[in-house]
Amino acid sequence: MAKAKINKNSLEFPRESRRTLKPSYDPETFGRWSERFARFLGTSRFLVYMTTFVLFWVTWNSLAPDNLKFDNYPFIFLTLILSLQASYAAPLILLAQNRQTDRDRVQNKEDRERNEQNLADTEYLTRELASLRTAIGEVTTREYLHGEIADAIEEIVQKINKKP
Repeated sequence: MAKAKINKNSLEFPRESRRTLKPSYDPETFGRWSERFARFLGTSRFLVYMTTFVLFWVTWNSLAPDNLKFDNYPFIFLTLILSLQASYAAPLILLAQNRQTDRDRVQNKEDRERNEQNLADTEYLTRELASLRTAIGEVTTREYLHGEIADAIEEIVQKINKKP
């Protein structure tokens, strides 16, 4: 039994990934991570952690013996770390805000469409209600029917009385 030749260029098989030096990442995963990071930066927990870290750094480098200090008084290394943290935090916060803006835009569009549908439904129901009111105006009511029957009976009685 002969084996059939497999055509790797057909659509049944995925293409092999090409190696590249350009890093690849999932923008959605990175976006979710940036939102969590931005949310954390806005918490009191982050402020407590940063305050504790800076106080420890300054206290250690001020009161520790000279041979154990790693960043003397102007605290250049601390300044560098805080600047680096700020330089990464700002774009991540902006990315999180852009994602929130996109979600808000989609939500607003859906709300507008829902409002338009509700308005159309309300107008339809208003027209139906108006047509029902018109139809009810043409429907025979109990009082009208009683009056017509009474008139018919009276007419019949008069015709019977006129016969000799």
